[in-house]
Amino acid sequence: MLVLTIGKLISMPKYLKQKTFLYNHVHFQFLDLSDRQFIGTYRLNKILVRELLDILTPFMVSSVTNAGLSIQRKLLTALRFFASGSYQQDIGENRGSAVSQPSVSRCITEVVNAFNRPEILNKYIHFPSSLGELNDVRLGFYEKFGIPGVIGVIDGTHIAIVPPKSEDIIYPEHVYINRKGYHSINTQLICDSNMKILNVCAKFPGSTHDSHIWRVSPVLGLLKHLHSIGHSSYFLLGDSGYGLRPWLLTPLTEYQPNTPEARYNTWLCRARSLIERCNGVLKMRFRCLLKHRVLHYAPEKASSIINACTVLHNICIGNNLPIIDNDGEFEENDYGILNNTAINEPNATRANTELIAGKRMQQQIINSYFK
Repeated sequence: MLVLTIGKLISMPKYLKQKTFLYNHVHFQFLDLSDRQFIGTYRLNKILVRELLDILTPFMVSSVTNAGLSIQRKLLTALRFFASGSYQQDIGENRGSAVSQPSVSRCITEVVNAFNRPEILNKYIHFPSSLGELNDVRLGFYEKFGIPGVIGVIDGTHIAIVPPKSEDIIYPEHVYINRKGYHSINTQLICDSNMKILNVCAKFPGSTHDSHIWRVSPVLGLLKHLHSIGHSSYFLLGDSGYGLRPWLLTPLTEYQPNTPEARYNTWLCRARSLIERCNGVLKMRFRCLLKHRVLHYAPEKASSIINACTVLHNICIGNNLPIIDNDGEFEENDYGILNNTAINEPNATRANTELIAGKRMQQQIINSYFK
């Protein structure tokens, strides 16, 4: 362990003082913090941070000077921001960072860009692409909820951002205002039975309806293809904001108590609550996503931060890490989740073959498991 007296430190050249200062802080973070304190501060444990360093290093810039920030330093600074959601100045003055606000900003940008590289993003977040992977996910839902066929639950959650520039041609400022009256990114999430995120889409403004994001999702194309070639026993669960289809089951809007239809609705809502819990865990673990914290970035940068947090969420879920909050603000009543109203489908009154097939699938499930 490096031990220096005050006199020796004062007599050192400036660049050596800076190098020694940074070394001592990194040493403090990895050795002097307990495992619980470390997870509470950075959300990952020490082993996972070291593994993540190995993965991210090829996509980050190493310091060329003795006084520059190491990749490890940059990662810890960014992780602290994701975990706390505090302003960059506060992160810079944190005992584990002690760097300037501009340096914090550069750290966050570099780390976020590395997380958004396809090699990283697709490694940790990907929808099952083979029947074997689909069957593994389906088995997880079956063991928890007793009905075969479910391969995910879907919902949108709103991540608050500062008002963007009003002169944007494609997405002007006003389209980011959601139904609750604040600016946001409407983020589509699909998770499995363990709350692992299988798909994330964080590129649409807050006024965009969940159903529109779903209509342009590549996951929809995959499920349509599966059903077209006869693999009809794979479907998602969603709320009434989505259109009923054979590959996406939704609740019934009209039913009598103590009937098979009522039992179906109870089951679907219980299983679908997984995605709401996933949203809550994601935001409580990475508090920069909480509604009252607000991401102070342009929409494109905010979307990249959301992607980075979902990658870290999956790492935490995959390693069964607990949620430990060192900020003393664990309670949060509003996760920014918006409950969707039922979607008005213009084709519902016509011979909509997909809707008819969805109703047939829904009734088949009710008849088979809830009579």
